[in-house]
Amino acid sequence: MRIVVKVGTSTLAHPTGQLNIRHMEELCKVLSDIKNAGDEVILVSSGAIGMGMGKLHLRERPKSLPEKQAAAAVGQCELMYTYDKLFSEYNHTVAQILLTGSDVRDEKRRSNFINTMERLLEFGTLPIINENDTVATDEIVIGDNDTLGAIVAIQCHADLLILLSDIDGLYTANPRTDPDATLIPVVTEITDEMMASAGGSGSAIGTGGMHTKLTAAVSVMNAGCDMVIANGKNPSILYDILENTAVCTRFVGKR
Repeated sequence: MRIVVKVGTSTLAHPTGQLNIRHMEELCKVLSDIKNAGDEVILVSSGAIGMGMGKLHLRERPKSLPEKQAAAAVGQCELMYTYDKLFSEYNHTVAQILLTGSDVRDEKRRSNFINTMERLLEFGTLPIINENDTVATDEIVIGDNDTLGAIVAIQCHADLLILLSDIDGLYTANPRTDPDATLIPVVTEITDEMMASAGGSGSAIGTGGMHTKLTAAVSVMNAGCDMVIANGKNPSILYDILENTAVCTRFVGKR
């Protein structure tokens, strides 16, 4: 299988913005093991701005574009250094790709991206993709890594997109405010009611919320790719997802 795994800032960092070392170590171990089993793995990683916040001792997520870009520039260094160090312990080589909206909207640049990805996977590397927050502007911004994960999954013809977040999946209502909310294990069609009930950003240091995840699901399902929303607090849930035993929501792609 070709699997795209998107990890949110809430999985990679503590609320302070500082690196969650235990989560990152476990994530890299599990992804390395999945890759050892023969699957192709592409990682879409949030966390650059969040980690930059920690390094710059910022208490709140930057609001202005220059501040976001500065935090991303600082945080991206630590993020990739950590990934390279952890994955190398399991004899896997990582490759960094930073994208902007122009890279996926322009036909020639999109083709170059796809060709590079195919070659990297042929070489056996583990590509790590993030939006190029340091240079992105309002005109070329992708916006969030749920959307980026969907773009990567579609362009790279992935079999499965996994969004690791701070929630177990899609519920009938907001589980943080409604005690009667129940998890929806399988979704074959996204309704207007689902989209209307989706909220905003889930955490103070992240950007993605359920609405962006459902929008991503619509895209990948239409492309024939399955998508899973699962809680990333325990990265070993990836094993359960691949064995179809996880507590999560699976969106079934149209075949």
